[in-house]
Amino acid sequence: MSAALESLIARAEALLDRLQPLLPAPLTPPDWAASRAFRARRRQGRLLLEPVRQVSRIRLQDLQEVDAQKERLLRNTAQFVAGRPANNVLLTGAKGTGKSSLIKAVLNEFADRGLRLIEVDKADLVDLPDLIELVAGRPERFVVFCDDLSFDEGEASYKALKSVLDGSVAAAGDNVVVYATSNRRHLLPEKMVDNLAGTHGEHGEIHPGEAVEEKISLSERFGLWISFYPFSQNEYLAIVGQWLRHFGLDDGAVEAARQDALIWALERGSRSGRVAYQFARDCAGRME
Repeated sequence: MSAALESLIARAEALLDRLQPLLPAPLTPPDWAASRAFRARRRQGRLLLEPVRQVSRIRLQDLQEVDAQKERLLRNTAQFVAGRPANNVLLTGAKGTGKSSLIKAVLNEFADRGLRLIEVDKADLVDLPDLIELVAGRPERFVVFCDDLSFDEGEASYKALKSVLDGSVAAAGDNVVVYATSNRRHLLPEKMVDNLAGTHGEHGEIHPGEAVEEKISLSERFGLWISFYPFSQNEYLAIVGQWLRHFGLDDGAVEAARQDALIWALERGSRSGRVAYQFARDCAGRME
C-alpha cells in the first residue's frame, strides 16, 4: 500500500472519529420498572425515553357523561392487553371533554396487567419506527400516546405515522397500538380551496377526488374512531357535582354551587369537562 493511500485512509478515519459524536445515537431502553408511563424527549438531538415520575391518578369513575366513549375504549384496550386483535384509536371532538383523560384512566385500569404508555410529541413521530423496534419482544403491552394531534401539509411526522399505522413493510408489532387525540377529525386542515380544485382553470386539480382522499387517508388508518361532543348544561352540572364531591364537599354545598358553576362556564365560553374541573378546584379551595 502506497504512503499516499495510507495517509488518505488515516485522514478519513480521523474525520469519521470527529463526526461520530454528531451522528444520532441509537434509542436506548429505559428502566422499564421505573414507571407505567414514559415520555419520548429529544435531548441534544438524541431521542430518549424518560420515565414519568408522577403519573396521573385519574380513574375511569372520575369521568362522567362519556359512558359510551369509555365503554368502547375500555373494550378495545381489554382486547389488546389480553393479546387479542385490537385497533389503533383516534379520539376526536370538542375540547375539554375528556379525550386525553380517558386514555390516562385506561392506563391506570390496566397497568397491573402489563399495560404501559409512551407519550410521543408530534415532532418526534419521525422516530416512531425506532421506538417500535425498541419495544418489540417486550412482555408489556404499549400504547403510543399522541396528544392533540394535527398536521400541516408535507410534515415528515405525518408520513411516518401514516406508514406505521398501515402500509409500511415494517409494521408495528402486536404489542403496540397508537392512541391519538385531536380536535380535527381528519388531522389535516381542510380548506375551501380543496372544493375549488376541480375547476377547469389553468391551475385546477385534474383528479380532485384524489386530493380529498389524501386529506383523510391518515385518519382512516385508525381502526376505531371515538367522537366526543359538547356537554349540555345538565351534563356540565353533573360533572361539576362529581368533582366537588371528589374534593370532599357535601350535597348541600354542591347544590349551592350550581349558579356559580354556570356563571364560571359563561365567563369561560365553554361547558366542557375541563372547565367543570377547574371550577370545582377553585370552589373547593375557597371553601377550605
